[in-house]
Amino acid sequence: MNVNIKPIFGNWDLGYAMDKHMIKSTYLGDNEYGRPQFHNERTEVGEALYQLKYQHDWNQVEPLAQCLFEKALPLFKGIQLIIPMAASNPRARQPVTAIAEVLASKMGFGMNCFDGLILKKAGGPSLKNLSTRAEKLEAVANMFSYQDLISYEGTYNALIIDDLYHTGVSMEAAVAALRGYSKIDIIYVAALTWKPE
Repeated sequence: MNVNIKPIFGNWDLGYAMDKHMIKSTYLGDNEYGRPQFHNERTEVGEALYQLKYQHDWNQVEPLAQCLFEKALPLFKGIQLIIPMAASNPRARQPVTAIAEVLASKMGFGMNCFDGLILKKAGGPSLKNLSTRAEKLEAVANMFSYQDLISYEGTYNALIIDDLYHTGVSMEAAVAALRGYSKIDIIYVAALTWKPE
């Protein structure tokens, strides 16, 4: 996949997003129900992610994981475990978890994917209804926690995988919670796409 990698900054040690989610969105008018309709042109990564999340095309998991394997992993040093970001919406099968699991398998024997290590409380306010970054950070401050799923001793460098990076407030809250876990050392973040604020 073609990418346009961008560094993303927050309370993690190092982070990157692979490409913009959307290239262009053109308003086409409202449909018969009064809902606005758009023609969306996405990046290659953005289109694959859209097809996976909203069209349930699970064949996109492999190429998205391969994209992270080829483009993101060389940017980080000493990754010892993979953690999928906690999902915002409950689904029978989580796209980010599926991508993280395939990525871990591509990294070879001994690489573990810890699904469920980062927990997110259900409910909470919609960030779309909040105007300032401070309000958004406050809204998600206590939404995240962690489970002690690492059974072995020591501290480990973790790579958190997410699908879309927007304001970064959810990721910052998740990382802040993870900083309290004594078995986690360096925290890296890799998002497949980013959306401008």
